[in-house]
Amino acid sequence: MTRSYTIRTYGCQMNVHDSERMAGLLEAAGYERSGSDDADIVVFNTCAVRENADNRLYGNLGHLRPVKAGRPGMQIAVGGCLAQKDRAEIVRRAPWVDVVFGTHNVHALPVLLERARHNQAAQVEIAESLEVFPSTLPARRESAYAGWVSISVGCNNTCTFCIVPSLRGKEKDRRPGDVLAEVQALAADGVLEVTLLGQNVNSYGVEFGDRGAFAKLLRACGDVEGLERVRFTSPHPRDFTSDVIAAMAETPNVCPQLHMPLQSGSDDVLRRMRRSYRSSRYLAILDEVRASLPDAAISTDIIVGFPGETDEDFQATLDVVEKARFAQAFTFQYSPRPGTPAATLPDQLPKAVVQERYERLVALQEEISWQQNRALEGRVVEVLVSTGEGRKDGATRRMSGRARDGRLVHFAPGDLPIRPGDVVEVAIGYGAPHHLVADGPVLSHRRTRAGDVHESGTRPGGSATGLGLPGFGAPPVQPAAAAPACGANA
Repeated sequence: MTRSYTIRTYGCQMNVHDSERMAGLLEAAGYERSGSDDADIVVFNTCAVRENADNRLYGNLGHLRPVKAGRPGMQIAVGGCLAQKDRAEIVRRAPWVDVVFGTHNVHALPVLLERARHNQAAQVEIAESLEVFPSTLPARRESAYAGWVSISVGCNNTCTFCIVPSLRGKEKDRRPGDVLAEVQALAADGVLEVTLLGQNVNSYGVEFGDRGAFAKLLRACGDVEGLERVRFTSPHPRDFTSDVIAAMAETPNVCPQLHMPLQSGSDDVLRRMRRSYRSSRYLAILDEVRASLPDAAISTDIIVGFPGETDEDFQATLDVVEKARFAQAFTFQYSPRPGTPAATLPDQLPKAVVQERYERLVALQEEISWQQNRALEGRVVEVLVSTGEGRKDGATRRMSGRARDGRLVHFAPGDLPIRPGDVVEVAIGYGAPHHLVADGPVLSHRRTRAGDVHESGTRPGGSATGLGLPGFGAPPVQPAAAAPACGANA
């Protein structure tokens, strides 16, 4: 009898893509996807960056304890960054968990589940370095029209607030040919948009000695037949170079969108964060981007209340936000992460001070975002129709999608048979702080292969792409009946 699985994903795009690989592995091993907690296997792909991540995990595990007690044979697995960090602590606090695996051995999930079932004992396996590059694993893609493509994993930076390098390891780059092979395979399956993923995409190529590799990769994506949109996240200001800006401007399918973390507008805070750029350098990059891409939508990440942040430091952040004119900013209140240098810094700020600054920053950015979106009223934009992004679409009878610059657009489809994956043109009637609304008639509607694939209920194949290296690791997964083994990733 076929066993079912469900995966709960927390955190960043890298985790989302890792979950696609976990799903691909499980389905290759004979499991079937389930959309609910009544699955035979529940996998948590965790994040250690977000505040209270551990409380959220243990709360969810506690909720499942009686469910598992009433269902013999049910298994619970915990992977991702929190598993890499807490290791056996998870089994100590939640002894009903069957499998704990880390960020470096995603490929081991099926065999660990089988081993736990056979041995009737929890299996904890945390690798200290990457064993199998995730993009060499099978995938069950979530979308018919957009795909994640990992170009690297890990990070070589030493930001004092960040725990990612200790959990994801040093940067490991995929060969450009392997990346392009995956992009081409997705486009051949009808995918219209890919997002290139890395902790620091514009340091891509350092490992194999080509500092211009990322710009070359963007240009190469421009030659992939059928690929209409290319995005990437996230670059680091330290490594941002003019050749990348030129590639963005000169490659038609690279979208006019840039997400580049600022973190703070204060040079003193950036120094304590160990961010190797200063605010003037950051703003100079934005000026150069806008000179080449005047309509680029630029977004960022900002941390409020870093240890020792003074009123003057915070004002410097507000000043940079005013000058930068971000389309969107993801703002976070600093909270200590055990194991990071910043967690032990003196002058940790009171919660009330951080909250007040956070609210002022959010209010400023909301006004800037609203001004920018109102300026788009009357403009015709191309929208790649998506699913699940407009939470009120059912009530408003709208559909939603993303413009080429990444802005969320809600539009009225009228009586047209528009599907997720199709492409429409609409005129913006109203700009809100976080989205655009087009309630007028759809100006054009193009049915696409991606829409066909979505309508059929299938998904892109997610064929594994190699590293150009001899085979290594455990043998490929086998269909159920026999004990599943690991295959040769995101």
